[in-house]
Amino acid sequence: MNRRTEIFFIGSYTEMLAEDFGGKGEGIYTVEMNMMTGQVKVLSTYFLRNPAYFVRKEHFLYVVSELENPSEAKITAFYIKEDHQLEFANVQNVKGSLPCHVNILNDNVFVACYGSGNVLNFPLTEDGEILKSKYDFHHVGSSINADRQEAPHAHQIAIHPDGKHFFVPDLGIDKIKVYGFENEILKPIPELDIVITEGLGPRHMVFNSKGDMAYVMNELTGTVAVLKLHNAKFECISLNKALPETFTETPAGSAIRIHPNGKYLYTANRTIDILTVFQIEGDNLNLLNYQYTNGKTIREFHITTNGLWLIACLQDSNEVVSYHILENGLLEERNRTNTITSPVCVCF
Repeated sequence: MNRRTEIFFIGSYTEMLAEDFGGKGEGIYTVEMNMMTGQVKVLSTYFLRNPAYFVRKEHFLYVVSELENPSEAKITAFYIKEDHQLEFANVQNVKGSLPCHVNILNDNVFVACYGSGNVLNFPLTEDGEILKSKYDFHHVGSSINADRQEAPHAHQIAIHPDGKHFFVPDLGIDKIKVYGFENEILKPIPELDIVITEGLGPRHMVFNSKGDMAYVMNELTGTVAVLKLHNAKFECISLNKALPETFTETPAGSAIRIHPNGKYLYTANRTIDILTVFQIEGDNLNLLNYQYTNGKTIREFHITTNGLWLIACLQDSNEVVSYHILENGLLEERNRTNTITSPVCVCF
């Protein structure tokens, strides 16, 4: 039986990280969406400094606070009560600058830090609380874009469907670093690292359900790299434009998601603020449409678990937009709200 409402969480920047980057939000918004109309309403808020990304496991929510000073950067655990209010569980320091992504695997939380270019592992207790970091690996290197690639910038923890590996797109060094995690032991696997064409700036990636294909959003060029597993290692087989031919400004690719049915791929690009829709056909991506958001700075979006809705966060126009996903993969705007300030992530 389909639920008529869905309750989930949206994060917002609460302060500026630079003169032209940050926000004035209220922290974590607990929101309810009408699954028939797409209308989103705020149920409550919980103030936390710059909650940039979340991951949920059952009744727990794990949140990174994206702050530049490593002494202020945190990862916080919340218990989600029956009424969906958040109850503080515990917090740990993140020994890194600008933690921007968090994911979970086998009762361990993993954090990617953009500013310091490192990856950390935080084990969890049986009660869901976060222990101190156990592993801390720092990436090294740089690439050809002097402004953006002067040092490593780890941007995401992408869990492989095999549950034994995760991949870390590093915008600063044009590589996707690969890690193995078995028997509570985390180790880099450099021989499986994926080298991306210089200057592309890999930001986020997703896998198909089989785990033999992956799709990478390159921030600095607004392109999508298609990767295919060959002899236990991913190789780039194509590079696809996600921006219109008429676009002449500086690309700023952000998020990428694959539809639960595995047939469609969606990407977001700031500057022009569009969602690009691709159809997945074998090893190929076929461009279907550009969905203009008519807002400012689409930093993140997510697809509901039933595959019917795409929720987009427009950071600088203070909007959350609900798009109904049609059977052919195209998007149809159904609702737009400006009751959430500086939204930057969505967690179901």
